[in-house]
Amino acid sequence: MIQIQKFTFNLFSENTFVLWDDESLESAIVDPGCSDLSEENELENFITDNILKVKYLINTHCHIDHILGCEFVKNKFNPVYYAPELDIPLIQNANQQASFVGMDFSISITPDEYITEDKKLYLGKSELSFLFTPGHTPGEFCIYIQDIKICISGDVLFFDSIGRTDLWGGNYDTLIKSINEKLLTLPNETIIYPGHGESSSIGREKNLNPFLNN
Repeated sequence: MIQIQKFTFNLFSENTFVLWDDESLESAIVDPGCSDLSEENELENFITDNILKVKYLINTHCHIDHILGCEFVKNKFNPVYYAPELDIPLIQNANQQASFVGMDFSISITPDEYITEDKKLYLGKSELSFLFTPGHTPGEFCIYIQDIKICISGDVLFFDSIGRTDLWGGNYDTLIKSINEKLLTLPNETIIYPGHGESSSIGREKNLNPFLNN
C-alpha cells in the first residue's frame, strides 16, 4: 500500500511529498522544494532511514518553489524525472523566476519524460495516474492514486482556496474548469494533498471552498 510523507520547505512553505510502497519500498519524490543543505539533508535522511528506492522524480508543475530541489534529487538518487511538457519554459527560465522573488537560482537538468494523462506509473503494484489540470500554469497535472483515494493537487486546489492565476501562463477560467471537470468529479472521500498548506478532501472543498461556492 502507498504511504505518504510531507515536508514543508523553502521561503514559500512549499509541500514536498514522498510517496512509497510499503512492500517494495519503491518511492517517488514529488515537487522537491528543498532549498538549502539542511532541507536536502532532511529529505535524504528520510529516504535513507526508510531504505526507500527512489524510482521517480515528479513535478506537478514547474514554478520555482516546486523545482528548487530537483537537481539535488536527480543527482543524488538518479530517478526518472517526469514533468509537464507545457511547463518546460518555466524550467528554462528558472533564473528569471528566481530574480522576480530576489533569489539567485538556475537549473541544468531537464525532464527525462513528459507527463500525459495516458501515462501510468507504478510503485509496487499501486498505480499513479495523472489528471491534466491547467490554469495555475499551462501544463500542470495532479497525481491520483485510485486504490487509496488520494490526490496530490499541486497548486490547483487547496484547503479553502485555489491556485493563483496572475503568474505567467495562468488563467482563471481554465483553472476553474480543471477543478470542476477533473478534481470535483473524484470521490468525495478523496484526500487532497496540496502544494501549500494543510490537506483536505474533495467533498469538503466541493461544499465549503469559497472560490467554488460563490
